[in-house]
Amino acid sequence: MKRIFVSVALATLKTALLCAGIGLSACTTIGSGSGSVSPGGEAVKFSWKSTDGGVSGTMSAALNDGQTFSGPYLQVTSTTRSQDFAPLWTGWNTAGAGWGSFGPYPDAAFTTHYSGRVMANLQAADGQHMRCHFHLNHPFEGMSGGGQGQCQLKSGRSVDAVFTPSA
Repeated sequence: MKRIFVSVALATLKTALLCAGIGLSACTTIGSGSGSVSPGGEAVKFSWKSTDGGVSGTMSAALNDGQTFSGPYLQVTSTTRSQDFAPLWTGWNTAGAGWGSFGPYPDAAFTTHYSGRVMANLQAADGQHMRCHFHLNHPFEGMSGGGQGQCQLKSGRSVDAVFTPSA
């Protein structure tokens, strides 16, 4: 009798854990931010969406002139693999080149330091690219914790961005 009870209890526990895992993985978080283009001061509206708690997802940036950029973003964590960065360099001549202090494309098999940084590579319908890097206010909360940073357009213009913490 004990053996049957233990088997049923284990099966119930496995089912509960599976359901909890599915429930957590299906959790979608969204947020927004604002910015301005330099030079010129043109307003930019940002939005992001994630299904893994804000570690990665999609981001979009809409300029006042109607041009919209969208693409992947990635928060650099201790489990980020080098190949996870590949989509972030699409459309740019050299990975990380001329991008200031954020650093070049990592060449190790794994990134070992938790940085609280987010990278994004956004593309417009006409093929133009915008690359972004942000510093998170509360890295453990992902994009939901808010942050600030800068984006660069291939034209040389830049966008200063601020993401408000999500409720």
